[in-house]
Amino acid sequence: MAEAVYILCALTSVACAVLLLRAWKSSQSRLLLWSGLCFVGLAVSNVLLFVDLVILPTTIDLYMPRLLTGLASVSVLLYGLIWDAS
Repeated sequence: MAEAVYILCALTSVACAVLLLRAWKSSQSRLLLWSGLCFVGLAVSNVLLFVDLVILPTTIDLYMPRLLTGLASVSVLLYGLIWDAS
């Protein structure tokens, strides 16, 4: 059951990223761009979670790459929010 949740979370993040980036392409609103890029990173983080916990053996740990990917994606959104506010 957990595997299905991991896949659904990854698919939801991909869907959000696609919708946000499509909206950015038509409106050129930079906040949509930063949000879309954040969701791309979150989708990568969710895929890494699935690969780490389901596909790879327990001897290989992708904990740090998952955390760094999530940190980078949220940092992109934070940078965009700060940059667009000024």
